Amino acid sequence: MTDPADTTRTTLVRPGPQSPRPRPSDPRLAGRRVLVTGCGGPAGVAVLRELTTLDVTPVAADCDPYAAGLHLGHQSYLLPTADSPDYPDRLLAAATATGSDAVIVTVAEELLRVAGNEAEFAERGIAAWFPAHRTVADCLDKWAFAARIDAAGVAAPGTALDGPGDLPGPWIVKPRVGRGSRDVYPVDDPADFPTLLRRVPAPLVQTRLPGREFTVDCLIGRDGAVLGAVPRWRAQTRAGISTRGTTFADSRIDLLVKELAGALDLTAVCNVQGFLDDEGPARVVEVNPRFSGGLPLSLAAGADLVGQFLLGTLGLPIDPTALVATEGVTTVRWFAESTVEQRVDR
Repeated sequence: MTDPADTTRTTLVRPGPQSPRPRPSDPRLAGRRVLVTGCGGPAGVAVLRELTTLDVTPVAADCDPYAAGLHLGHQSYLLPTADSPDYPDRLLAAATATGSDAVIVTVAEELLRVAGNEAEFAERGIAAWFPAHRTVADCLDKWAFAARIDAAGVAAPGTALDGPGDLPGPWIVKPRVGRGSRDVYPVDDPADFPTLLRRVPAPLVQTRLPGREFTVDCLIGRDGAVLGAVPRWRAQTRAGISTRGTTFADSRIDLLVKELAGALDLTAVCNVQGFLDDEGPARVVEVNPRFSGGLPLSLAAGADLVGQFLLGTLGLPIDPTALVATEGVTTVRWFAESTVEQRVDR
């Protein structure tokens, strides 16, 4: 039985909306129509919701007719998967048919197909800001990523293909190309390698890093300058998606993001994942050249990542002071359901 005098066991938390620095609507964005892809994922949903708060008319697009975000747009549009030969043409056709002023692509595999094609969109009067093709390709291929940042001297775990080689343990086994936490396994006993290396497709092995795991939401200018970087602790993750996190600040994170921007020729939005301990530099594990699923936390902390990215996409000035976040803001994520009538344009 709990001691009635013990008041340390249970703490009553009174939840409430956290918006330390509300973002006023920007008249330069009001009334714009923006097509957002990947609206079946948390990043696409977060971008759609934020556009609505900015008085932007969102158009939701996805390859899945049951994607939840399709019901958050003023219009919805069904696209083919990123590996379809006609994906770039279909995306351009969708943006044209919906009268969109700009497109925001939130899926890295889709970015790989359209990277470098901004001029084709501009010819139709549609603004786009995509990272370089090689940048996206190297971020998707973890072996190419490891080689590129190692050549630049960026702090990261040791990496090997098809086995641990002489890497010190403990280890992580993951697919060379993959997303989230699919087929990612920690290894403490070398005897486990034969089984896991057969189970994981194109296995890559890394030394497991000490410290706390973090993610940084970043906006990087077309000239490679870091305009904003919002770090958060990944306090809880499920299926590779952050479900609880807290914003913080550390100069070592700022240095890491700057080094990565130069090493990978990063531009536009990206998120950096890595580990930080009490001593030594921040170490990177991977970079995703897109908005992150944990974006709502950075937005709640006051960083206008979506609005400023859209301004940059439209060729308008970006205000770095609007990308500063409040430290110590925590968000939690839960699931919700909606029953809707399905109406999707094709």
